[in-house]
Amino acid sequence: MVDDGQDGQAGLWSEPANQDLDPQLDEVAAVLRKADPDGKRFAGAIRRSIDMLLDGQNTGRYRWDQLHKTEKTHAGTLIEINIQREFDFAGGESMDYAIGGVDVDCKFSQRNGAWMIPPEARDHLLLVVWASDQESRWCAGLVRAKPEHLRIAQNRDGKSTLNTYGKGQIRWLFRDAPLKENMLLRLTEAEINEVFGSSSGQQRVNALFRLAVGKRVSRNVVATVAMQYDYMKRVRGNGGARSFLKSAGIVILGDYAKHVSIARNLNIAEPGEGEFVSARLRPKTAGDLGPSVVLDGEEWVVASPADQITKPAPDLPRV
Repeated sequence: MVDDGQDGQAGLWSEPANQDLDPQLDEVAAVLRKADPDGKRFAGAIRRSIDMLLDGQNTGRYRWDQLHKTEKTHAGTLIEINIQREFDFAGGESMDYAIGGVDVDCKFSQRNGAWMIPPEARDHLLLVVWASDQESRWCAGLVRAKPEHLRIAQNRDGKSTLNTYGKGQIRWLFRDAPLKENMLLRLTEAEINEVFGSSSGQQRVNALFRLAVGKRVSRNVVATVAMQYDYMKRVRGNGGARSFLKSAGIVILGDYAKHVSIARNLNIAEPGEGEFVSARLRPKTAGDLGPSVVLDGEEWVVASPADQITKPAPDLPRV
């Protein structure tokens, strides 16, 4: 899908109608287009950077506003490093990267359009990046830091930002593209209090999957809630959440092919790589016309919130 850069929808590779000619920018854009046609590599590097900053496994933090000011300032450096690691860019002669033999400086801003551009980056190509964990969106584009694209510097260090014309010259590679969701940001305050209200990591994980039925839960979210080294153990059977929630009719599907097939057959969210989806099930009755799945030799359907659970959840197939 191509985004015209005007309607705000997620898309790929936008070219402004009145963009200045810039063969080097074209060359760098082509390299990035070939390396990451669907944006998954960029999105993964940004997601990892945010998760590294939050450090949920050790801190229990899951929101941007829980970071210290110095940590927020460090976000740009982390994103720059993780993008370089993801694409194995060489270091530039005077800028962050060399892409297709062209020096490119990477700039991240917490506010879309507010990239701080130092004097030494003037006339160089910029890879400008923005992301919002709250909105689960991100953008990346290329622009030349020409003097006519910049506001007059008012900082003592001579840093500037793009002016209106300069923002219009951004070649959007990805605009408002989806960022892997941090589902803790989708829970209500009461639900968050319930999840984090116990001193037991196991009880917190149990509460997470009970309250997050039907939602994709990443491993990082599990680590944030468990706050333990062996956080994956808190999901499994044999004493993990799968065992504790069985009596409530809840199964926890992983990213295994058989589990994804179960989710697809039940028409619920399918767990992606490194994700889980919990589902509350009950045996199918004669009046049920919706999707169902056979587990343990019996047919099961997704229970409604009003349904009473009278039978423990079935065992999931071994994978």
